[in-house]
Order: sequence, then structure tokens, then C-alpha cells
Amino acid sequence: MELIQAKTYDNERALYNIKDTIVQGCTFAGEADGESVLKETRNIIVRDCKFSLRYPVWHARKYELDNCVLDEKTRAPLWYCENGVVKNTSITSIKALRECNGTVISGCNITSDEFGWKTNDTSVTDSTIVSEYIFLDSKNIRLDHVDFKGKYSFQYVDGLEITDSVLDTKDAFWHSKNVTVKNCVVKGEYLAWFSQGLTLINCRISGTQPLCYCRDLTLIDCEMTGCDLSFEYSDVHAKVNGHIGSVKNPRSGEITADSIGEVIWEDAIMDCSAKVTAAK
Repeated sequence: MELIQAKTYDNERALYNIKDTIVQGCTFAGEADGESVLKETRNIIVRDCKFSLRYPVWHARKYELDNCVLDEKTRAPLWYCENGVVKNTSITSIKALRECNGTVISGCNITSDEFGWKTNDTSVTDSTIVSEYIFLDSKNIRLDHVDFKGKYSFQYVDGLEITDSVLDTKDAFWHSKNVTVKNCVVKGEYLAWFSQGLTLINCRISGTQPLCYCRDLTLIDCEMTGCDLSFEYSDVHAKVNGHIGSVKNPRSGEITADSIGEVIWEDAIMDCSAKVTAAK
């Protein structure tokens, strides 16, 4: 592979369409304020580089970013890319990673509203993410050991696995399909309304009015703290360890818990016949 090392670029499409190249210790910033510095690249490794220009990596194929910094001026980095590896990298720019396919992210710190929209086959491990509307309308996502904070998360996703992570969020999983969350802390108001095929295993769930209007909802050995008016109009099979604040008008299935503060059957707009059982 060719080597480009310790250079500074600020012009438009500075390294457009480079192939089979290592870009090492370079800086992409300057008065020219050029866009799309690594557009349409093929088989590149970008290591120890700093980016401060808009749209730096678009339409890349088989690329790797290692130990790089993409600051807030790199608006909308990583669009329309395929087969990428992003590791040990800091991203603090809005709208990162959009309509990309086959992205592996590890050891990264990411602050990016509207992160990961319309992506497919994305894996994130050992990373922190702060974002609103993360992974909107995306497919086939895997998160493991991720510390996430944000709002309106994972809406309209189809195919999502999250393990051993902390999700401090709100309105998560709305209209999602085929989601499994295991060994996680899930904090969120109005959690997972209108979801289909959501499974929560050994999770600690907190927040008001969770898991309403769900279809094919499963909870296995979960805890629910501060959860009132839960499961309204949901088709649910839930085994909850500990206490549920209140349950309201679950549509079908069975809910068991050690204790339930109140089971509310009133003002239902549909037939609600789920079995609700408290051991105490």
C-alpha cells in the first residue's frame, strides 16, 4: 500500500478516489475549508489523523479509521460507505454514519445527534454514545458494552440486539421490530410503544408508562422500578422479579410479578383480557 504521512490538507476533495493507501498522522483543516476530502476512496487505512472539514468520508469502500478525531466541524461524516472499521476514534459532529452498510465500531467516543440513520449491519462495542434519534429506520444492529445517553432512540429499527449496556433514554424502540435487549439497564419514559417482537431479558427497567401498544412483547427475569401504567393495550408475556408500580389494561397474554401496586381495568377501548398475577 502507498503511504501518505504527516501532511495537512484543506482543499476540496483533497484525496479524492485514492486506493490501497495508508493515510498516517495527517490533518484535514485550514482556510480553504474544502469538503469531501476522502470521497470515493477504496481500501484505505486512516490512522492518527485529525479532521475539521465537512463531509470527510463519503462513498468509501473498505476503509478503516483508527485513533482519529473528527470534531464538530466535520458535519455529516461517514455517509453512503460500505465495509468500514472505526476504532479508538472520537466523533463529535452531527449526523454521523448515514446509509452505510457493514460498519464495525469499537472503543469509540461518539457525540452525534441523528447518528446511524438508515444504516444496515452495524456493530458497536465498548463505546460511549450521546445522540438524539440514534439509528432511526436502521436494520441489523448489534450493541455490546455500550454506554448510551439520548432521546427518541432506535425508532423504526428492524433487527437489533443489545447486550450488557446502559441505555439512558426516552421514547426508545418506538415502532421497532425484532429487538432483543439482554443484561441491560434501560431508563426511559414511554418505553417501546408500538413495538413488535421486543424481548427484554434480565434487564432493569425504569420510567413512567412503559411498554404500551406492543405486539409480541416478552420480558424474562426483568426488574421494573418506577414503572406506572405499564403494558396498556399490549400483547405480553412477562415474568418480572420484584414490584411493578401499576399495570393498566394489558390486552392479552400473562404478566407475573412478586408484587403489583395496582392493576387497573377501566376505560378500555378494546377487549383486554391478559392474566395478571402477583405472588404477594
